[in-house]
Amino acid sequence: MWSPESTIQRIEVGDKSYKETTCDVLIIGAGGAGLRAAIESHDKGAKTLILCKSLLGKAHTVMAEGGVAAALGDVDPQDNWKVHFSDTIVEGQYLSNWRMAEIFSKEAIERVYELERYGALFDRTDEGKIMQRAFGAHTYRRLCHIGDRTGLELIRTLQDQVLNRAIPFMDEVAVTRIFKDPQGGFASGAFGIDIRSGGLVLFRCKALILATGGCGKVYQVTSNSYESTGDGIALAYGAGAELMDMEMVQFHPTGMIYPVGVRGMLVTEAVRGEGGVLTNVMGERFMQRYSPKRMELAARDVVARATYAEITEGRGTPSGGVYLDITHKGADFIKKKLPSMYDQFLEFAGIDITKEKMEVAPTVHYHMGGIRVDPETGETAVRGLYAAGEVACGLHGANRLGGNSLSDILVFGKRAGGAAAEYARKIELPKIADSDIAEETSRILTPFAVAEGTNPFHLKEEIAEAMWKHVGIVRNERELTLGLQAIDEIGEKATRAQAKGVRAYNQSWLDSLQVWDMIRACRVIISSALERKESRGAHTRSDYPAKDDAHWLVNIITKDKQGSMSHEFIPVPRPPPELAALIKPE
Repeated sequence: MWSPESTIQRIEVGDKSYKETTCDVLIIGAGGAGLRAAIESHDKGAKTLILCKSLLGKAHTVMAEGGVAAALGDVDPQDNWKVHFSDTIVEGQYLSNWRMAEIFSKEAIERVYELERYGALFDRTDEGKIMQRAFGAHTYRRLCHIGDRTGLELIRTLQDQVLNRAIPFMDEVAVTRIFKDPQGGFASGAFGIDIRSGGLVLFRCKALILATGGCGKVYQVTSNSYESTGDGIALAYGAGAELMDMEMVQFHPTGMIYPVGVRGMLVTEAVRGEGGVLTNVMGERFMQRYSPKRMELAARDVVARATYAEITEGRGTPSGGVYLDITHKGADFIKKKLPSMYDQFLEFAGIDITKEKMEVAPTVHYHMGGIRVDPETGETAVRGLYAAGEVACGLHGANRLGGNSLSDILVFGKRAGGAAAEYARKIELPKIADSDIAEETSRILTPFAVAEGTNPFHLKEEIAEAMWKHVGIVRNERELTLGLQAIDEIGEKATRAQAKGVRAYNQSWLDSLQVWDMIRACRVIISSALERKESRGAHTRSDYPAKDDAHWLVNIITKDKQGSMSHEFIPVPRPPPELAALIKPE
């Protein structure tokens, strides 16, 4: 059986030595998208290697707690892929790629059944079917779930499949650059740091899949884990791929407020899906004013803006939030349906949610923007470079429906893995220029040569504070401009980011490199937000409060042009008549 160890060589170049290993398909990221891509790539015969920045099984996918969206019709028989397609397009505010939405809504059903065959233990109806719950802006009850631990079950199930297939993986590896063949310009490998040893590693491959997740940690208050620093965005942009809809950052309506150490931690939408209600400090069920038809189960952008308005207009709690109450459902129901939420509040806040209200406020949760990909294959503008999951863009438009993220990673993880394996079968191993390796090696080690420098951890905190202050739920030109200025000033300080100590397990070294990834992602987010002079979905501008279909029914494409950031406005592709007829506006 093939293993990456059989290809390892050690290249000695003075103090800049590195190891080298070779595979057919290299997958960067071991969340749901990366694992599903690896299964498909392996099953199609490709020598597949998975890299992850932390430990295998510790992925942000576990924070998708409420369920995986698929139109099974187990609870509401009238549901079908056509309704799911319409919901995705409408709640994406018509920025979604129609072909991605079609593929997604059709194939999500089989991906859930496949997950069940893999061993996932879904909650069941009395008839033994997969239980489905209501979620915001879904027409029918569509979220297949395992209590409120769906993401965790998904990761465990896919991880078991990877281990049963003996697909090789390397954890605690931080990838710093994607290489391209000097003649053909297609992806040829990646460079990274073995965090355990501090050694450098060159990965040669025929195809490469980015499944690195989002960039929520560029914000101060976020449900995202520490790994979500925008690495994939920065790697793709640096390699010449196109980014799209980068201004679209989703603020989840309900994150924890206290204690400070868990501020922003997700309070799953499943709480509202199971009957939880939102009230302000005066006891008013305020969603009656903002969405009287859907109430707490309105789209996430609607509920987040409503919550923000209650807080900023003085109707919030003393801690700066609103109340979320599910006590009326009873202790047995809550402990069965929401075991993680019960444990989370009891452990971190000392609150028994079967008896007490939760205090919540908006938190950065998901990035609809990302790498522009082909709907069929997940290939980027760089030949041989693919992307899947949150790091990719096109499905969710201006606002993601809850639960669509887990089915997204299954559907497009599979497609990217299969396409990359097919591509790898047809080509010889591409080349990597020695000069590119030498250049990246020098760049990586630069922070150790800084004598009197800046603490990169503090720079990461400054970035997060600036983004939260200036690029929040409600934006305007003045604040966005101030935010861009703040990020540029941090960028100046980042040139002096300093790493101290030995290279093994050196967080200051990793932080000094991640600061640049975060800055790159932030610049694209802010510049795209400045360009979109309207309010649509998750992008709300107080100086342009109306949605403007006449001018802004476009995707903003961002790419590097000879060292400068370039924006292009491309009209959203129109669906064919038979699919357009399925779309039912609210």
